[in-house]
Amino acid sequence: MAFHRVAAIGFAALFGRRSKVEATLPMLPFHLPVLATSGAITDTGVDGGMAALDYAVLAAYLALVLGIGIYFLLRQTRPDEFFVGDRKMGSVTVGISVVATDVGGGFSIGLGALGFLLGMSGSWLLFTGLIGAWLAAVLLIPRVKEIGHAKGWMTFPDFLAHRFDGRTRLMAAVVSGAGYAAFVGSQVVAGAALTHAAFGIDITTAVWVVAAVVLLYTAFGGLQAVIYTDTIQWIVLIAGLGLVAVPLAYSAVGGFSELREAVPAGHLSFTSISPITFLAWMATIVPIWFVANTLYQRIYATRDVKTAKRAWYFAGLLEWPVIALLAVSLGVFARALFPEMTSEQADLALPRLIVEILPVGITGLVIAVYFAAIMSTADSCLLASVGNLVNDIYEKYLRRGASPKEVLWVGRILALCLGFLSVLIALYAENVLSAIFLAYGFMAAGLFVPAIAGLLWKRATAAGAFWSMTVGGGLTILIHIIDLNPFEAYDLGTSEASILIALPVACAVMIGVSLLGEPPGMEEKAHMSQEQSSTGPRPKTGTDED
Repeated sequence: MAFHRVAAIGFAALFGRRSKVEATLPMLPFHLPVLATSGAITDTGVDGGMAALDYAVLAAYLALVLGIGIYFLLRQTRPDEFFVGDRKMGSVTVGISVVATDVGGGFSIGLGALGFLLGMSGSWLLFTGLIGAWLAAVLLIPRVKEIGHAKGWMTFPDFLAHRFDGRTRLMAAVVSGAGYAAFVGSQVVAGAALTHAAFGIDITTAVWVVAAVVLLYTAFGGLQAVIYTDTIQWIVLIAGLGLVAVPLAYSAVGGFSELREAVPAGHLSFTSISPITFLAWMATIVPIWFVANTLYQRIYATRDVKTAKRAWYFAGLLEWPVIALLAVSLGVFARALFPEMTSEQADLALPRLIVEILPVGITGLVIAVYFAAIMSTADSCLLASVGNLVNDIYEKYLRRGASPKEVLWVGRILALCLGFLSVLIALYAENVLSAIFLAYGFMAAGLFVPAIAGLLWKRATAAGAFWSMTVGGGLTILIHIIDLNPFEAYDLGTSEASILIALPVACAVMIGVSLLGEPPGMEEKAHMSQEQSSTGPRPKTGTDED
């Protein structure tokens, strides 16, 4: 999930709260090597330079996904094909793509860090993904899929515009688009960090190699290319973790008795996290299933409601227990095999495990596995950001009469431009990776309450949605600026605490503003009256009420 993701990035870099945020990073699911402003990666402690066979495996994989993008470039002629897969995708491919996008590089590598730090209890982080997926299948999909197909929706702001107004759509598009654009850069850097650690490639070169592949096949093929490459990448991920990495790491440890003796007490328990930590995870991750544009695109891409619901149920089961237990267990094995590593080095445990434990050839395959997870999030977030800008801003405000061909090529060009900008942000902005979690919280606090109210509460108004979005997201940023954390005694970082504060406030604003204002029907009539006062009276039709 991935958030997945904003002005918060700029605030984090601008105010430079580096030491405090980094101190909380080991508790976050996105803790990866952080780039300094010079673009130099932190020391991985792993010597690169692997065998030619490993390079060949990775190169073959990159060529495959790039070829898929070119294939769809030659076939596509309409924006629907590029942004929502021609609305004909099946449940298995969409379900796998949902998981590949949500779990992605941040979670798949970050879960290993949680396993290193917390043990098997870290797997509960993705249990929140299962809950979010199944709740969305029940509450969201039946309410947006059919009407979205009939009206040609392509993004999450399309739903908000239908339920509320254009002002709400515009704000949601800006927040969602900016967040995803920044998130792309961080995922590209995560892939470059892994490539650097394993192959010894210069970090700047690695960044641009990874970025080139992701940007090209996404710009070429759109959502169809993304979903089919995600399917391949997930198969590789499951096979690499379950059939190769986990068995070899377990063998290297020596067995269960040796593992139990080598790790701290409680590391093999599933009850080593506090309830408030789990609550913070729930409050941050579950809302993303209702506001992530990457997921709305996949809802619209399915054939029908039944197909979409099956995809979401399937995705939830893949997130937990499958990938959660596989990824966390690798972190536990790393803790047993490398006892000299400190908690500050938790994010480096998996690259070291891969390089030191796995044989030649297999190392290249598993590097490709993690690289696949990172790419699956980067490509989907890039496409979501482009979708927000093209569908919700370009077509609605800049070029209302744009032809389908023009929209298609504008989307491709924006994908390349946003990807280039995202890499620059990730290379040179301080604290960009810690800001990912801030972006997740910003989107959840700003967008979740309007989404749920729009689905379930008929009295919710456009004014309530707009101000709930503004106050919820703004409060999240403010909490980080002033470093407010009333939950510090419970070992929660500021990013986790902010969502526990901002979500209730956003909910209160939504209810208060909606109840104090005109009901939705009266609000719409008042808005129409204001338009008529500036343009003259509207001719009466037979459908008008007396």
